[in-house]
Amino acid sequence: VKGPNYSTERHTAMEKAFEANDYSAWKNLMQDRGRVTQIINKDNFAKFAEAHELAEKGDFERAKKIRQELGLGLKNGSGQGMRGGFSKGNNMENCANH
Repeated sequence: VKGPNYSTERHTAMEKAFEANDYSAWKNLMQDRGRVTQIINKDNFAKFAEAHELAEKGDFERAKKIRQELGLGLKNGSGQGMRGGFSKGNNMENCANH
């Protein structure tokens, strides 16, 4: 299941933004949607991109730790908070609703 804002083009652009550590491109793609855009900024985007990369490689524990350090931790311990960034399964394609 893909996020509500998913498109192949947007996904590709989002991946390029993460790979290039390009906060401006990511912010433009996000269009101020979601809690993640209130927390992630130019100064902490590199850490957010690192967490994204770790999650893509399957290292969800390290990615989760970084997300928590950034203030993007899990809500109620249920895993529902991962929608703001990425998670295994149906939200992985979201990459913060992309």
